[in-house]
Amino acid sequence: MYSHQGSSTSPIMEVGNEDVEQELEVESNADEMSEEELDLDHLDQMNEGTETGEKGAVEGANPFEKKQRKKKSTIWEDMTIVKQPDGTLKVQCNHCKELFVKNPSGATSQHKRHLKNCLQKRLAVGEENQKRQQVLSFTEGPSDGITSITNFSYDHAKVRELAAHMVLVHEYPFSMLDHVVFNKFMKAASPFYKKINRQTVKEDCVTAFMLEKRRLRNILKGANRVSITTDLWKSGQKIQYMVVTGHFVDSDWVLQKRVLNFCNVPPPHTGVIIADALSKCFLEWGIENKVSTITVDNASYNDVCIRRVREDFSLRKRLSIGGKIFHVRCCAHILNLLVQDGLNQIVDVIDVVREGIKYLKNSESRLNEFAKIKKQLQLPSRKLILDCPTRWNSTYLMLASALEFRDVFPRYGDIDPGFHYVPSEFEWMKVEEVCKFLGIFYEITNIISGSDYPTANLFLVELYRIKELLNEKALDFSDHIRFMAESMTQKFDKYWGENNVLMSLGAILDPRYKMVLVNHTFPVIYGEVAALRNIDEIRCILYDLYNEYVDAHISSHSEEPPREAGKRKHSEISSKSTQRAAKKVGVNVLTGKEKFQMIVSEIDKAPPEKSDLDVYLEEGRYVCDANANLDVLGWWKGERWRFPILSRLASDILAIPVTTVASESTFSAGGRIIDDRRASMSVETVQMLLCGNDWIRNLHGLKNKSREPLDVSESSTIEEIDLPDI
Repeated sequence: MYSHQGSSTSPIMEVGNEDVEQELEVESNADEMSEEELDLDHLDQMNEGTETGEKGAVEGANPFEKKQRKKKSTIWEDMTIVKQPDGTLKVQCNHCKELFVKNPSGATSQHKRHLKNCLQKRLAVGEENQKRQQVLSFTEGPSDGITSITNFSYDHAKVRELAAHMVLVHEYPFSMLDHVVFNKFMKAASPFYKKINRQTVKEDCVTAFMLEKRRLRNILKGANRVSITTDLWKSGQKIQYMVVTGHFVDSDWVLQKRVLNFCNVPPPHTGVIIADALSKCFLEWGIENKVSTITVDNASYNDVCIRRVREDFSLRKRLSIGGKIFHVRCCAHILNLLVQDGLNQIVDVIDVVREGIKYLKNSESRLNEFAKIKKQLQLPSRKLILDCPTRWNSTYLMLASALEFRDVFPRYGDIDPGFHYVPSEFEWMKVEEVCKFLGIFYEITNIISGSDYPTANLFLVELYRIKELLNEKALDFSDHIRFMAESMTQKFDKYWGENNVLMSLGAILDPRYKMVLVNHTFPVIYGEVAALRNIDEIRCILYDLYNEYVDAHISSHSEEPPREAGKRKHSEISSKSTQRAAKKVGVNVLTGKEKFQMIVSEIDKAPPEKSDLDVYLEEGRYVCDANANLDVLGWWKGERWRFPILSRLASDILAIPVTTVASESTFSAGGRIIDDRRASMSVETVQMLLCGNDWIRNLHGLKNKSREPLDVSESSTIEEIDLPDI
């Protein structure tokens, strides 16, 4: 503990120090009073019939008696001289009240020995120490809640560790700890603080990175299956990076997501080179036999990459159900391609709106005139949106915002001869119908991409809604809507026309849906004839996958067939029971209880008539509010004792992501870290910063800064243009 008194240089503390000095000066003068003045004060007190303020004074002292010498021994802080009824003087302990003979010579050795061993005094001293003010240290939990309070002790090693965590999590430059004001701030917070230079914090970041890597490797050892998402990104350094993200369920049944690698992949970026890079990553983390699926976008080199990796896994016989769910295509990218195909049918109208907004944006005076007309028409909207042409959702937002100003465009065209971007009424009608059409796609995209973990059980019900909408719009009266629907249907059938195994398995293992959703949606998605065939195929695949888990469960719990193991165990029980009975009565007999236990054990070991999967499918659906956000993985955790094998299968299927949003969101952090001022960082440092950012965030229970719809943040795909207040 340290004191702040007299250490501050603030003006307020200086005034306080002057008052303290005056008090000390008065006390010093009092100490220098003459002996005569003290004697006179003593006599005055006695004449007034009061006792002296001196400790150890005897009651009823005669002023004419010789004045007692002031006691200097420290024992008198805990001892008092008391007068007994018979007139003798005794020394009494203030704590335990024990009496001692007063030595006429003034010796105090026996009193010191007593105080040294006095239990009551030791208890009193302990309570006093607890009452003294101490500096406390607060340890906060993951949600900024205080979890423990301890006495403060400055730990410079802990400060360095947390400084490294701060740099990694908040993406600060290493030079931040060299900033003058930051060091003044830290010195003011704690006078024990020692400056940490940029080189030290960089080394500490590397140490934190290595520690978390070792911890993550141990966590992955306990994972049953690991699902992978990966993508490529070119940084401002003109270097191509590949991010690899692992998804798995930990021992506490919590769905985890970790960035496993953020490495440089030199050109050419062919499927073979990317496959080799993935294989090296799997070997480095020790998950080469645990990878169950790989989710990628629709780039052609990814098809070659996945085919190469699948062949390697097939040679090691590590593919479930023949690799039918190994290659997962990003649903968000397919949806983007599908809608872009439809938008090509009205590309002329979109170009007119886009160029008109660009024309207005390039001049403040044009925006002022546009805003004046908007104000005259009393329109509430205050923003125009300029899209990114490759992102259909931003194009949708641009059209929707422009539609609110449809009456402003022709009026502005009347006052500005250079404004040639006024859609006709028929074109505005097209825009309005297209926005109504795409509104459902926009909501579906937000449902999928807005989820923390967009897993397989989320998408089948939305896929059904998309197909139903396309079938409906294919019969629309408007030619442009009908052409859009036909073009989008072709793209839909290309990617989702075949039986989608993963989405179907995810829906079945969602207790809210089971087989009911599959039976309801397949006729709409695939047609009445193909639906029955696809439903039977999905059911067969589900049972095949379940049987693989049954075999793995048996092999992990016993090296011999369960029936033989049961027989051996029963014979051991019989032998031990017989021996105990022989010891008791001298003959080999079994008690009734032991005989019954053998029969029950034999029944328990017999294969059940119905499997976990049969029981699960025959039970009714889990009924809950339609808008409730059910934690499906948490439901399976609660049912793991009823469905020990099926629950493990469900956890692995529900850990599979259907989009690459998790990997692509890392690129947003990469764009912030590799800025123009840090473009010279080595690829090793970049990997340390990006992976360390993800791992330390998980260590402290922090979520990512933002969750990006589709593959990039919305702020980078649209440009909002505020209209001035007129």
